[in-house]
Amino acid sequence: MRRRGPARDAGARRQGGGLVTAALRTGNASGFYGDRFDAMREMLTGGELDVLTGDYLAELTMLILGRDRLKDPAAGYARTFLRQLEECLGLAHERGVKIVTNAGGLNPAGLADAVRGLADRLGIPVRVAHVAGDDLTADHPGSLTAHAYLGGFGITECLRAGADVVVTGRVTDAALVTGPAAAHFGWTPKDHDRLAGAVVAGHVLECGAQATGGNYAFFRDGDVRRPGFPLAELHEDGSCVITKHPGTGGFVDVGTVTAQLLYETAGARYAGPDVTARLDTVRLSQDGPDRVRIEGVRGEAPPPTLKAGLNRLGGFRNEVVFVLTGLDVEAKAALVREQLEPALAEVADVRWELVRTDRPDAPSEETASALLRLVVRDPDQGAVGRALSGAAVELALASYPGFHVLAPPGKGSPYGVFEDVYVPHGGVDHVAVLHDGRRVPVPPPHDTLVLDDVPRPRLPEPFPPGPVTRAPLGLVAGARSGDKGGNANVGVWARTDDAWRWLAHELTADRFRELIPESRELTVVRHVLPNLRALNFVVEGILGAGAAAQHRFDPQAKALGEWLRSRHLEIPEALL
Repeated sequence: MRRRGPARDAGARRQGGGLVTAALRTGNASGFYGDRFDAMREMLTGGELDVLTGDYLAELTMLILGRDRLKDPAAGYARTFLRQLEECLGLAHERGVKIVTNAGGLNPAGLADAVRGLADRLGIPVRVAHVAGDDLTADHPGSLTAHAYLGGFGITECLRAGADVVVTGRVTDAALVTGPAAAHFGWTPKDHDRLAGAVVAGHVLECGAQATGGNYAFFRDGDVRRPGFPLAELHEDGSCVITKHPGTGGFVDVGTVTAQLLYETAGARYAGPDVTARLDTVRLSQDGPDRVRIEGVRGEAPPPTLKAGLNRLGGFRNEVVFVLTGLDVEAKAALVREQLEPALAEVADVRWELVRTDRPDAPSEETASALLRLVVRDPDQGAVGRALSGAAVELALASYPGFHVLAPPGKGSPYGVFEDVYVPHGGVDHVAVLHDGRRVPVPPPHDTLVLDDVPRPRLPEPFPPGPVTRAPLGLVAGARSGDKGGNANVGVWARTDDAWRWLAHELTADRFRELIPESRELTVVRHVLPNLRALNFVVEGILGAGAAAQHRFDPQAKALGEWLRSRHLEIPEALL
C-alpha cells in the first residue's frame, strides 16, 4: 500500500539532534460481530490513521461461528468484515492504512483467501497475510470449538514482512494493538513494560464506542447519540493518548477510559500470552478535550500457560412469558405454574421468575401487568419444544383471567456451554502465514512468570463522619460490568478523591452481597485499584455455564453494574 509521507513511512523524525519515533495512530472500527457497519469508512475518512483494527470475536461469537461451520465447512468467519472491506479496501490503500482484524474467527485462512479474491476483483494491489495455530478443536473431542488465545507476535511477523491486511482467528483482543505496535517500534518479547502499555491501549480500544461514551454510567455528560470510534496514539515507550477523530460524536475523558479499563477484568494482574499488564500501575490524566493520556504501565513476563476457550452444545432451551394483568398477580402465577407442572415433570431444568412490573391503579394496561417468565432446558429438544408449546397454548382458554403471552414458545433452540482451559505455550503451533505463502513459526516466550496475587494495597484514609442520606450508589460512583465465562465482573469507580475515600471502605465484598442478593451464596472477590480510584468485583458462577447458556435474565451481566448503582446506601451528604 502507498504510504502518505516520509515521516509515517520511516516511523521516526529528527528532533533536537536525537531520533524520536513517531506515534502510531491505531484505531478501532468494530467491538463485536454486528457493530456499526459504516464505522470502517468513518475511521478511514475521519482523520489520520496508521492502523485500523476490528474486533469481531467473543465467547458467544465463537459458538455462533461454530454452528455456521456445521452447515458450511467453508464458513466460520465474520462475513460482515468482507462486506465492509468491499467498500473500504480502496480507501485503506489510498491512505496507507494497515488493517488488522480477528474476523477470521474459526477460518482465518478462508477469510484471507476471500480478501485476496476481493482485492483482485477490485483491482487493488494488497498483500494479505494471516495467523494460524489457535485451533485446538481436534484435541478436545466433544467441543464444537476449542481455540487458544494467541498473542500479537504472529501479527508482528506478518506486518514486518510487508502485509497490508492481517487476518487472525482467536487472538486476545489486545493483540490487535500489541502486534502492530511491536512491528512499528521494533519491540521484542522482553519489552514487558512497553508491551503492557500497548495491552492497556488495546483493552481500551477493543470494545469500540464503549471508550467514547457508549454504555457509560454518566452518559448525560455528553452527546452519545452516535459516539465515534476510538483511536490510540501509541508511543515507543508504551504510553499512549486515547482520543477519537475530530467532529465525531461521544466524548473521551478519564471516566470513559476508566470504565473500559475495568470492563471484563479482575485483579491488578491482567494476564495475556505476551505479557502480564499491571493494572495497578496505570496512570490516567486528561490531556485536552477528548484526549486521555495513559502512562506508567508496568509489565511482567506472561504466565506459562495459554487460555483456551471451549464451546460445546449444552442441549436445548425454550421460554415463554405469561402476562399477568391487574389484581391477584401472585395467585394467577401460582395457578399457571400448577397447570404446567405435569408437562414439565420430566424436563431437566425448569426456572420460573415473576417480574413485578405492575403498579396499583395503573393508567395503562402495560403498567398494570406483571411478567411470569418460564425457562426450560433439556438435552432432548422434544422435551422443551412441542411438549411445552402444546401445554402452554392449551391453557389459552382455561387458565387465569386475562391470559396471554408475549409470544408463543417455539420448538426449542440449542444453547451453548463455555469452558476455559489452560495449555502450555509450547502446545500451540503459533504460525504467521505471510502474504507470499511462507510460514513463519512464532516461538513461545522465553520468560514466564506464574501468576500470583499482588500485595493488598493501602486504602485511603476513611472519609470523616458526618450527616448521611439514604441514596443510590450511582450518585457518587460509576460502574461497568461484563462476563468472563461463568463469572461476572463489576468495576466500580469514584470520580473524586473524597468519594474514593468513602467508597473504598464502604463497598466491601460483604456489602456487595447485601446489595446484590443474587450473589449472596456465591464467591465474591474484591480487587482494589487505587490509581484508578476503583474496586473490581468478580462474582464467581453467577452466569452458570457462560453467556451462551442464558443462565439468567441478563445472561452477559451487562447491566449488573447499573443494578448495583441503583441500590441505596447511607451516603455522606457532603458527597451528594
